[in-house]
Amino acid sequence: MPLCTPYRSPVLTADSTSGPALTDVVRGPPVHCWDMVQTPPAASPPTPDFQSCLRRAEALPLPEVLALLSGRDYWHTQAAGGARALRMTDGPHGIRRQLGDQSRSDLNNSAPATCYPTASALAASWNPALVGAVGEMLGREARAEGVDVLLGPGLNLKRSPLCGRNFEYFSEDPLLSGDLAAAWVSSIQSQGVGASLKHFVANNQEYRRMSIDAVVDERALRELYLAGFEKAVRGARPWTVMAAYNGVNGRYCCESPRLLQGILRREWGYDGLVVSDWGAVSDRAAAFHSGLDLEMPGVPALTAPALEVALREGRVQEAELRRAAARVLQLAARADTAQAAEQPFDPEAAHALAREAAVQGSVLLKNDRLDGTPLLPLRPDTGRLAVVGAFAAQPRYQGAGSSQLVPRRLDIPLDALREAFGAAQVTYSAGYPRAGDQSDPQLLAEAAQAAAQADVVVAFVGLPEAFEVEGIDRQHLGLPASHNALIEELLVSNPRLVVVVQGGAPVELPWAERVPAILNAYLGGQAGGSAVAALLSGAANPSGRLAESWAAQLEHWPSSDQYPGGPRTVEYRESLLLGYRYFDRPEVQAPVPFPFGHGLSYTQFRYSDARPAADGRSVTLTVTNVGSRAGAEVVQLYLHRPQETSAVLRPGQALAAYARAELAPGESQDVTLTLPARAFAHYDPFWGRWRTEAGEWQVRIGASSRDIRVQYRVQVAGETLRYEQEPGGGTLPASYRRLSFPLRVSRSDFQALYGRPLPDNRDYRTGSYTANTPLDAMQEHPLASGLFRVLVWHQRDLVGDTGASMNSAHNLRQLPLRAMNMNPGLTANPPLARFLAEVINRHYGPALRELRLALRRSWHKRRH
Repeated sequence: MPLCTPYRSPVLTADSTSGPALTDVVRGPPVHCWDMVQTPPAASPPTPDFQSCLRRAEALPLPEVLALLSGRDYWHTQAAGGARALRMTDGPHGIRRQLGDQSRSDLNNSAPATCYPTASALAASWNPALVGAVGEMLGREARAEGVDVLLGPGLNLKRSPLCGRNFEYFSEDPLLSGDLAAAWVSSIQSQGVGASLKHFVANNQEYRRMSIDAVVDERALRELYLAGFEKAVRGARPWTVMAAYNGVNGRYCCESPRLLQGILRREWGYDGLVVSDWGAVSDRAAAFHSGLDLEMPGVPALTAPALEVALREGRVQEAELRRAAARVLQLAARADTAQAAEQPFDPEAAHALAREAAVQGSVLLKNDRLDGTPLLPLRPDTGRLAVVGAFAAQPRYQGAGSSQLVPRRLDIPLDALREAFGAAQVTYSAGYPRAGDQSDPQLLAEAAQAAAQADVVVAFVGLPEAFEVEGIDRQHLGLPASHNALIEELLVSNPRLVVVVQGGAPVELPWAERVPAILNAYLGGQAGGSAVAALLSGAANPSGRLAESWAAQLEHWPSSDQYPGGPRTVEYRESLLLGYRYFDRPEVQAPVPFPFGHGLSYTQFRYSDARPAADGRSVTLTVTNVGSRAGAEVVQLYLHRPQETSAVLRPGQALAAYARAELAPGESQDVTLTLPARAFAHYDPFWGRWRTEAGEWQVRIGASSRDIRVQYRVQVAGETLRYEQEPGGGTLPASYRRLSFPLRVSRSDFQALYGRPLPDNRDYRTGSYTANTPLDAMQEHPLASGLFRVLVWHQRDLVGDTGASMNSAHNLRQLPLRAMNMNPGLTANPPLARFLAEVINRHYGPALRELRLALRRSWHKRRH
């Protein structure tokens, strides 16, 4: 039944080369909206195979039940209860199967595997079908390598461009992230390999990632940070979900019954296994009682006793233990019985797919006309081509940290460009040292001379491995000084300059307005080099679109005032105003050189004839390729509700639908965009449900969040809300009703939005240290500083690398004492961490009790 009869406004149509022009349209039939209010469904019943697994678990001896609930070593579950040991391994852009000793993590000893573009590049394709194809091929390769669960995909949103792990995450938008994750999960699991959605939830920084508490208001949590997980869980039914290191609103994710049971299982109906991130468990009994099934990594003789003690003390129930063990048995059964595709893994086909993914995931940011013609693509008769930059010969093609792979092969951009344009026509100069930040005057002079003698210059710059790595956040958005110095020198030597940027996240480009062409190649995987050559030469047409905003400066991001937070908490004061949702509020005059959804092509597209459906559930429009080349357009639909007409906080706009259209020259295609069920709804924290506020919305359709080609208004039926009349209401705090630029929200205004007192954020003090206190918070104590030196010594083979290691001294300093559990072969003994904390506190009685327990655990380990 229609809930409203809205009206049609004028529609904007535009050719991408000429800008928008206002055109009158004939009034059509009324556009109707539907009820967006939804009640979360009851938990779905366990799948049939779970009941048989539960019966098996109920018949097992208790020691075997306990054995199933923690790992055998770093990468395997235990063989118990009739189930074999399952192999888990890092991903998600390749299979990092570790060789050698499995009792510890060794980032430098892995079997060769296909290295695909990282998630930030895959997301730029805006193509779930492509991401599904990558997932399917990953599943085949994982089966060939004997891997049962691939730890991915990463679904955390990009709250700040500084997060050192952003290359592993898809987007700043939950709709796009959820779609891509669901495609990845469904496809890999179709090959009989389990996925592990990570990191659940609000794991948006690396600074103190094992101890920080993310303070997020309920609407932002539901509408942003949980939304992508919800879409992937409901739509793809992953075999496992990985609980994150950090806390959310006062509880560690691994110990949050509200997240793991209330939301994940009861509201979303999740029936799979919940596994900890590696070393994330602080209190095993509390985590288990909260819904965490499997702790990883593990040493059986050390991790099982915690649950034995909790069982004796009545903190957990035996029936709960057996139910969790049944989920491990269910995971093993799924891995053993899932039907894989008949096609065997083909490394050459995988490489070709990796190349196509790199092509679609590269974004042409800029392509100015020189002498009346866009600089790109470079014609075959371009003449002499100077390729400059060490990244051309030694590319940056993947992230650093736990996902770092040994590629099966590697396409070098310089070699691919020589093949495309002829070796005799291509010269090369390094321009800057491959590692480090400082310029080399001789390399700079050689590059300038080569550029002056060339017809066109292609410069490769980007982020070295040490600039973005798991465990360490970036300190700034700048490129290395040597890279910027190179571009400045080249602009003087030859203005016909193409810049290729390699990196996993946005960077500041101080020279962007003066460079005629910029291609953002992201981290393109093992075939990224040949993909770049195909795009520059015109053999492929750029079709990537940014899945994250590229603002001009770090200070412009809405999270910049509260990132990375500390000492104990990080407050998400921007709430719903993440990325483009903040930048696109009308009162925020933010310079965003490359907005969300932006990406150029070698052809042009025209939008016309928008036809909203009578029920308001969809809109169809015609997209025409008006250029001379085949290409792909990503049509994006955003919804806008003015803050002035709403009683609740509203973002500038929100992505509600998108579609990718492949079009030949002159071809037209009808594109239908369908709105999701909750498109106009918001989450009400007080009532604990989704509500729809009555009023007028604007539907915007375009090629990016700031390139709108079509728009019309719609009147939405729902509830008439007045903020001050809502329970717990008052007035919407001034910081949110009219935004500042850069965004600054007072603590009191955020607390009003948060709806309750904010968690304690006082600095750590002697006497209150625990096993969860970061080492860098207690370095004034000689024992703590000594422990840090021991950790650095123990990891000396990894700390002494190029700086691109998650085991660097900077990262180790931020780890809490309990992080020693991440090395199960050496110190996985939780009472030992508590003993050290009490010694530093000078609480010698409790320290002695913990030492006795630690010694008993160590003796138990030696006996086993």
